[in-house]
Amino acid sequence: MKYIYIIIISTLLSFSCYSQEVMLTSSKNTTELVENSKPKLIIGIVVDQMRYDYLTRFASKFGEGGFKRMIREGFNCKNNHFNYVPTYTGPGHASVFTGTTPKYHGVISNNWYDKEIKATVYCAGDDSVASVGSTSEAGKMSPHRMLTSTFSDENRLFTQMRGKTIGIAIKDRGAILPAGHTANAAYWFNGKDEGNWITSTFYMTSLPSWVKDFNSSDAAQSYFKTWNTLYDISTYTESGADENKFEGGFSGKDKATFPYELDKLKDKNKGFDILKATPFGNSLTTDFAIAAIKGEDLGKDAITDVLTVSYSSTDYVGHNFGVNSKEVEDTYIRLDKDLERFFKYLDSNIGEGEYTVFLTADHGAVNVPAYLQSVKIPAGYLNRDSRKEKFQKFLKDTYGTTDIVEKVSNNQVFLNKLKLQELGLNLHEVEQALVDEQISYKNIAKVYTATTMNSTQFTSGIEMLLQNGFNQKRSGDVIVVDDIAHISYSRTGSTHGSGLNYDTHVPLLFFGKGIQHGETYNKTVIPDIAPTISALLGISFPNGSTGNILGFVID
Repeated sequence: MKYIYIIIISTLLSFSCYSQEVMLTSSKNTTELVENSKPKLIIGIVVDQMRYDYLTRFASKFGEGGFKRMIREGFNCKNNHFNYVPTYTGPGHASVFTGTTPKYHGVISNNWYDKEIKATVYCAGDDSVASVGSTSEAGKMSPHRMLTSTFSDENRLFTQMRGKTIGIAIKDRGAILPAGHTANAAYWFNGKDEGNWITSTFYMTSLPSWVKDFNSSDAAQSYFKTWNTLYDISTYTESGADENKFEGGFSGKDKATFPYELDKLKDKNKGFDILKATPFGNSLTTDFAIAAIKGEDLGKDAITDVLTVSYSSTDYVGHNFGVNSKEVEDTYIRLDKDLERFFKYLDSNIGEGEYTVFLTADHGAVNVPAYLQSVKIPAGYLNRDSRKEKFQKFLKDTYGTTDIVEKVSNNQVFLNKLKLQELGLNLHEVEQALVDEQISYKNIAKVYTATTMNSTQFTSGIEMLLQNGFNQKRSGDVIVVDDIAHISYSRTGSTHGSGLNYDTHVPLLFFGKGIQHGETYNKTVIPDIAPTISALLGISFPNGSTGNILGFVID
């Protein structure tokens, strides 16, 4: 009997050990399966000032390996919009990567009036840090004014800081805000007489050797060449005449027409800065992004890395020449070639099907109002001086002083609370009085008070967009909305900032590992991107995220 018990116990112990071994093996296999199911590298691409219709308008000129590859192999969200105002670069980049709007991430504009320090601040400016790689102050930048985390921050936290994050853009804010607070590095291009990629002491005290090597090469210098159309200009039928009165152009050249001899024009256009306003700025950005992947060994192990790339030159070209220009068309044709080159490099060095890319924009742009007027579409230009003069007269006549207004910035009126108190004026009554006055002015469509933004929940229309862009601590006391297609800008070139479709409707393409093939006309919004990528990676959402997972995108 005793012998039988020994056999039973031995059998049970053997089975227990075998079960534990099976469980450990199963757990190990599950862990490896989860890790192997994740992309080795996430590339978040933002094309500055890219309207959605550029995808369709220039489609016949694109090759098969850039935009069309993303559409053919990935998922195209055709009705993708910004869901807040204002549509500027700083808020746009912050919203894409934090998954929320200025209401929560706090980047309410590129520059805004800080009510606490009584001064205008820049979204990425930081006097507590110093430039690295430059003798100028162009490197005194950090993400400290962005109040929430990005999905790249969450990936760093999830991987115990082993997953790298690198941000790259010609514009500092286009590199810094997407990369987040925990980034290993963010690099931006300092033009003028330097022509170098730089950073700040927020990230490091000296540039890595690969960045120094890139800067010491002739990469930037090599783009001082002639900018002509890539194809015969007569085939550029998707844009207006090359010579017209709606474009800015470059100093030193009488007409804004092709070709542009950049080597001859650079001295009158701030040296290396001229490259920013040509498609070669995007090519240089692609060169540097590839160098970053090599130099940082991104995507070389099972721990997901993040690379953020913002193509800034499209915005400079659009501002200068306008959305209907041949210069814009050529810039996008050449960007398509850069994307193809970039994706081929990723295929060869990360592995086809081992990386995931999304591409979107930080805002769109309005057609040049002077051009719209020429084809009888309502549009125009704002007379800020006349508006200011009329407003100051109202303040003087009504309150005996203009001092109750502390600042007018970003279509917002900031009231001087101490002055109101000194004069015994009620804040809410003054707010409403300013609304009643401003709404009577020419080319002002709507006016709202901060009280309304704080006390009423809007679910649609421009009111909802204003509310999503309204940050209680940072925004003003009265918010003004201008007429459709009316801008405060030169009569040449395009700009942006409104809540109208030309500014809010932008591309959203996903492709690569874990992405379904398909398309949708269902409305998606910019804050949906970050939680979707977070879900793909199985990590926490950014801490202020208000977007939804686009489940139909994920395979």
